[in-house]
Amino acid sequence: MDDPSNFETFGNISQAGFNSFGDFASILILLCLLISSALISGSEAAFFSLTPIDKEDLKADSGKSAKTVTDLLKKPKELLATILIANNFVNVAIVIVSSAVLTQAFEGSELSGTTQFLIEFASITLVLLLIGEVIPKIYATKRALFFTKMMSKPLYYLNKTPPISWIRSGLVLGTSFIQKRGKRGKVDLSTGELEQALALTKETSTSDDDHKILEGIVKFGSTEVRQIMKSRVDVYSLESQDTFDTVLEKILDCGHSRIPVYEDNFDKIIGILFIKDLLPHLSSKDKFNWQELIRKPFFVTENRKIDDLLKDFQEKKVHIAMVVDEYGGTSGIVTLEDVLEEIVGDITDEFDDDEIVYTKINESTYLFEGKTSLVDFYKVMDIDEEELEIDTQAADTIGGLAVEIAGRILEPEESLVIGNFKLIVESSDKKRIKMIKAVKIGKED
Repeated sequence: MDDPSNFETFGNISQAGFNSFGDFASILILLCLLISSALISGSEAAFFSLTPIDKEDLKADSGKSAKTVTDLLKKPKELLATILIANNFVNVAIVIVSSAVLTQAFEGSELSGTTQFLIEFASITLVLLLIGEVIPKIYATKRALFFTKMMSKPLYYLNKTPPISWIRSGLVLGTSFIQKRGKRGKVDLSTGELEQALALTKETSTSDDDHKILEGIVKFGSTEVRQIMKSRVDVYSLESQDTFDTVLEKILDCGHSRIPVYEDNFDKIIGILFIKDLLPHLSSKDKFNWQELIRKPFFVTENRKIDDLLKDFQEKKVHIAMVVDEYGGTSGIVTLEDVLEEIVGDITDEFDDDEIVYTKINESTYLFEGKTSLVDFYKVMDIDEEELEIDTQAADTIGGLAVEIAGRILEPEESLVIGNFKLIVESSDKKRIKMIKAVKIGKED
């Protein structure tokens, strides 16, 4: 007869073999799930890091994978929803399977339940982050085209497979409903916040020219006319009593296309003479009444914002405005070109000086005319207005700034310190500062 003990031994061996096979299957399933999680996470990074050039290459590619990628990118919301839903399903499965495997591994150990839970939590989180998120996303970002083509078919089929397709449709509809009902696009940002955001882009690959244009756009709404206008001492004008020959001589001398006309003094502007209006009358005699061609002037105040001024120019279809102060006196002129230069930078023509007039003595010392505008001074010294650490709203020129701070017209060799700069008067008279030297100094100095 068969020994009963032999049957008991065979049963124990069979049970042990079954347990070993179950553990092996669980580990194999866990590995497959981890690979799936890595591929899906990498797809998210790859698809949404494609550059415009990459997308053009895909359109030019005649392969089936490239066409599938292009089709998926036509509906980015659905693609992202499919990736996120699939990734969540896989990650949940990873947590369940790995928890079962670790629980089996800890069976019979002397570790407490809390310790086992902490070990399971730490190990599962670490594996999911490294293998399921970080490593695949880094790799996929570097090889985006290859990764998108490789995952195009699996994602295409996932997009069509229930229940993922059902959940995806509901998720997309829900987000669309929220976007329509929400205050979309109404984000209140202050100029300061925009400037801070713009400062962060200096570390990116944005070119200096592009960055300056962005800075001009951000500061455009806060810039006043007085900051960009041409001062009255630099304005070329005509007197209403000038003869026609005298007018022609002055026009040839200045080279401007629009010239203010005054009566008695510059504070009494009566109009603007457009040079093109004189062309049909060039052969006229000296007694020609050129005053009949004067057009009505457009006046603006010094504190008007230039974005409002631009709208005025567009509505009134004019390119030049006379700037007046609070007492009605003429401060200068401002043109459409001056406004546009605040965004795109200097616009020069054959009558403009190519560069700002100044003398560079050494790396830290510059010599300016007193009438040099503060805007030009900032450009040459490569600084922002905030670096002067004072209120410069009351002055338009570097000489005017020195007078404003000192409270009087400084004499030659007198100096004052503004922020990290020392201004030394080189020459002046009873009316204004003619030449001034700017020296960069350290905070300790």
